[in-house]
Amino acid sequence: MIRENLAEHIVLEYTHAHVHIEFDVPHRVVSSAVLNGGFVEANHIVNIKVEGHSDTKQKIHDLPEDALADYCLKQDWQGKIVGMMTAASMDSLQIVRTAEQGIEIIVLVTSGLSNPRRAGDRAEYREIGNSVTHAGTINIICLTTATLTEAAMIEAVSVAAEAKSAALQNLGVLSSVSNELATGTGTDAIAIGSGFGPKEVRYCGKHVLFGEMLARSVIEGITSSIRWELGNER
Repeated sequence: MIRENLAEHIVLEYTHAHVHIEFDVPHRVVSSAVLNGGFVEANHIVNIKVEGHSDTKQKIHDLPEDALADYCLKQDWQGKIVGMMTAASMDSLQIVRTAEQGIEIIVLVTSGLSNPRRAGDRAEYREIGNSVTHAGTINIICLTTATLTEAAMIEAVSVAAEAKSAALQNLGVLSSVSNELATGTGTDAIAIGSGFGPKEVRYCGKHVLFGEMLARSVIEGITSSIRWELGNER
């Protein structure tokens, strides 16, 4: 197990079974995570390895939120937990850090390419409301020491998603459905964590430095993670 301080109030715990971010004071998080997604005040963000890992013993046919909640309970993590899962190896973890003008951004990525898709590809599930129980493939956690407004947090999700697509296109990853350039996989998740200052960030788009820093960090993290994944498939 690796445990280190990433920034003030933020501790990383990393094993072959999970990536665990612990906040010593609750942080505002917005995410598409299956456990406590949306806007929450979180004590933890966790990304767990599933589908046959000997430590987790979770299968992808379990309800994702139930599998995550059970795993977190066994770890004795207290408080509100934002949880995502992946079939990718935890060894694909890449951490990218960047800082400008007293603001730091930390991006953590795990990735695999078992189900690449292009936005707009024909979906397998044809009834509105059907739930997808496959484990996530490309999971992105973005943390910052800056204070983000709620609008900025949503914009950060959008920029991170665009950066993910740019990274996949740079690598020439093709959709397994349409054989066109992929924009992600079918089961990705993104979490954005806001810090406590010293500056308030209201805009995270492509015209501002914060958006550039975030996008470049996500592209670098995903590129390195996928190259690791491709290298270990051989």
